[in-house]
Amino acid sequence: MEQETAKNQKSRTVRKKSETNTDGGGNASALPKKRRSSERTCVHKVAVPIDYISTKDEALYGTLSSPLHNGTMAKTFPFTLDQFQQVSIACLERNESVLVSAHTSAGKTAIAEYAIAMSLRDKRKVLYTSPLKSLNNQKYSELRQEFTDVGLITGDITIYPSEAKCLIMTTEILRGMLYRGSEVLNEVDWVIFDEIHCMKDGERGVVWEESIILLPPTVKMVFLSATLSNALEFAEWISTLRKQPCHVICTNFRPTPIQHYVFPIGGRRLYPIVDENEEFMGDNFVMAENTFLKQKLGEGNKGDMFKIVKMIMEKKFQPIIVFSFSKKECEHNLKSISKLDFNTQEEKERVLDIFEMAVLTLNEEDRSLCAIKEVLPHLQRGIGIHHSGLLPVIKELVELLFQEGLVKALFATETFAMGLNMPAKTVVFSSVKKWDGHEHRYIRSGEYIQMSGRAGRRGKDEHGICIIMIDEQVSVLLVIFVFCTFDAA
Repeated sequence: MEQETAKNQKSRTVRKKSETNTDGGGNASALPKKRRSSERTCVHKVAVPIDYISTKDEALYGTLSSPLHNGTMAKTFPFTLDQFQQVSIACLERNESVLVSAHTSAGKTAIAEYAIAMSLRDKRKVLYTSPLKSLNNQKYSELRQEFTDVGLITGDITIYPSEAKCLIMTTEILRGMLYRGSEVLNEVDWVIFDEIHCMKDGERGVVWEESIILLPPTVKMVFLSATLSNALEFAEWISTLRKQPCHVICTNFRPTPIQHYVFPIGGRRLYPIVDENEEFMGDNFVMAENTFLKQKLGEGNKGDMFKIVKMIMEKKFQPIIVFSFSKKECEHNLKSISKLDFNTQEEKERVLDIFEMAVLTLNEEDRSLCAIKEVLPHLQRGIGIHHSGLLPVIKELVELLFQEGLVKALFATETFAMGLNMPAKTVVFSSVKKWDGHEHRYIRSGEYIQMSGRAGRRGKDEHGICIIMIDEQVSVLLVIFVFCTFDAA
């Protein structure tokens, strides 16, 4: 039996710090500061509470620092698991909490599915939580295809709330259940927290914190994130709070590498500044910066959105998501390309058919609302918009049309990047400054990674493309921003 004890501190990290390639060759050296995204590495650490002694059978489950699983799998997959997925599943089979940090589309969902399969195998309940209703709706549709015993609880919809073994809900719903002392929680073995980095949110973060604190001590947790920077610190907090080990599994593998470009406001071309191996291209950046010397200071970006979207379409880089940081800017950008048309006549007719079916869910009076009627001409041209100010039926319609390839250019706020499985070939940032409720600030590297991660469709694109629109004030700061971003990745 394994005997690993942590003493003289509230929580410690097991000494082994491994970096493992998918071919099985590992070493204990630290990760290099700059890493190629094509190299499949897996770093595993584990935080252990005071005086913790594991009694797991090493032949079946390995050790805390080297977990493995030699028993029957709760679920098999139609593909070869990556190293980080194998290690994560081994930790789950040890019945220990896991934090997984991996890029978008790297395969975090497989780990969540395995936790669900384990609960169903053991005839127990599992809760899947996320910050957005739209993400919950999508997960419900996906998981219903894999598992039949799935329910959904949001503020708007309730499906099989008591009978289902797997319940999908927002984190606020979970907190409400904890406040009420819901009996459902007595049957729960696992809780999956998707997009756990939302805990850093100044306003909503307390919801995640309270939920974790209030969960029964027997419940184990799976935390999923693409951008959690302080993963080990978080795991040590979980370990101290819950009096149980918490594993941290990180991979820098990106299934579809991304090429990063800048587009100088008022310019005429794109400049590649970071290649798909995450190498900074300094000469190109200087060339982009020099374009401002040829322009008069103060010239606006009139026509720039039209220009860049048209350029992207001509280069066959669609579909495209343009991220803006306000609803007003989204609507302004949508109108700025109103003369462009990306759909064939056949595609226009398909859009009309889907639109008419969608609005049938509304009563007759609501179908005549301007918010409903005005969106159709844009959608028929292959142009969409997505933000919190839209009616739910319109947001769902836009998501469906985007998935079907009938919306080629989508103007969205950053919530569209929050877990929704809707990647594009190209992502554009109309700005790198946002209002966060307190001040106008430059976006953080984690926010950039989250949104740029939408670029590149696994199995469809050799690489994704990310374009940042910059003005003269931003250009000097961008060098620091780029390096900070890829060090954080």
